[in-house]
Amino acid sequence: MEMANFEEDWNALDLSKIRDRGSKKWVAMMLPEHVKMLRDYHEEIKKVPRPDLNEFDYEAIQEQIELAMKRNVDIKIKRWKDGEFLYHRGTIQWIDLTRRIIELEDPFQFFEVKLDEIVDVTILE
Repeated sequence: MEMANFEEDWNALDLSKIRDRGSKKWVAMMLPEHVKMLRDYHEEIKKVPRPDLNEFDYEAIQEQIELAMKRNVDIKIKRWKDGEFLYHRGTIQWIDLTRRIIELEDPFQFFEVKLDEIVDVTILE
């Protein structure tokens, strides 16, 4: 009989009313150095390792860039920088092999992308 009451009470309990403050409640007990270390740790685990590209990957990227220049079409460039992937979209205006950069133009601005950071290129038609 007591077991039945427990189950009824448990089912009647509304867990949506419980509001936990998460990690805020522990910050007051931590030293600022610990908080900084935890923030640095969380930033570090978010980072993605640089993908290993082989000779065929670089050839495919080169072919996509050449084709995009010939057709003068928009491309999407995926690049890796500091542990994260960044995406750029635009048309190729210039390739400077001495500085190893590609100049892209989107409807709002010009920007430069380093060749060494490029991981993938997709032609958008």
